[in-house]
Amino acid sequence: MVDRLTRITTALAVVAVAVVAAIISYRHAFELVHSHGESGTTARLVPFTVDGLIWAASMVILDASRRKQPAPALAKWSLAVGIVATVGANVAHGASHGVIGAIVSAWPALALVGSFELLMTLTRSAARSDLVQDEPSTESAPPAPRRTKVERTPEQAVLDEYRASLNGPGRPLSQRYLAEKHGIDRRRVKRIISPVA
Repeated sequence: MVDRLTRITTALAVVAVAVVAAIISYRHAFELVHSHGESGTTARLVPFTVDGLIWAASMVILDASRRKQPAPALAKWSLAVGIVATVGANVAHGASHGVIGAIVSAWPALALVGSFELLMTLTRSAARSDLVQDEPSTESAPPAPRRTKVERTPEQAVLDEYRASLNGPGRPLSQRYLAEKHGIDRRRVKRIISPVA
């Protein structure tokens, strides 16, 4: 119960930070795109392409993680490019106000990327813990009995077959047959079966 409450409150905090950071980061990117010659629909949509790339790459990485497969290289590169683009756009927006202005403008983008990746980490760890809970517990179950095949020596095999042939119809198995079948010298076969014969 405590784990679930922790995950829920953490997810809510991360989502709240991500929403605020996304709004500010979008505004910075929109103003930067608008001030560099784009207007209307294009100026409004370009910032979405950057954050959409981060979202798509993160989802592909999350999916690969849940399938226990390595993340595709394209997804990793796309995530890196998206992060650089969003941070770069925010830094460029605040650069006219000096170093402090650039840092302040970059912070929302960093908070957005960081909170989004925290959310992905939380999702991955929740999926792993669900998988662990779904697996049957080996602690409470009694250990399965080990069945080991008892290896018979050739001598035991010869003796067992000869005894079985004494109880069956017809003649008992010959020494030659037993020697050839088990790869034993005929004199040795004679010594093995002589107490029974």
